[in-house]
Amino acid sequence: MAFGKLIGWKGMAYRGGLPMLSFLLHRITAVGIILFVTLHIVASFAMQEALSWGTSLNVIYESWIFQIFVFFCVIFHTLNGLRITIMDFWPKLLKFQRELLLLQWLVFIPIYAFAIYIMATNNLAGG
Repeated sequence: MAFGKLIGWKGMAYRGGLPMLSFLLHRITAVGIILFVTLHIVASFAMQEALSWGTSLNVIYESWIFQIFVFFCVIFHTLNGLRITIMDFWPKLLKFQRELLLLQWLVFIPIYAFAIYIMATNNLAGG
């Protein structure tokens, strides 16, 4: 192993803690964003070509449950990437990684809760 780092599947094993959870969620949200963009492109192509399954794809990615998932992916991925970028520019902040993670969650939770509230009230109101 190079420099004591875990390589291959061993490196992907969950080792616990808030930083590892953040790492896993960052990867999962990236896949969620890619899924949304791919679904959007395929649905747009299918609607342009008048394919019958294009409407079914639109129903999936326009549903409010899928939108809540996509909003989670976008907001978490953005905030986590911003945290990582800040730590890259100021390496002295690596000592405060746990505090930065908690700050990230303190910013994320109200934004996400407000977005869910707006989406749920619009959906229940028939909007």
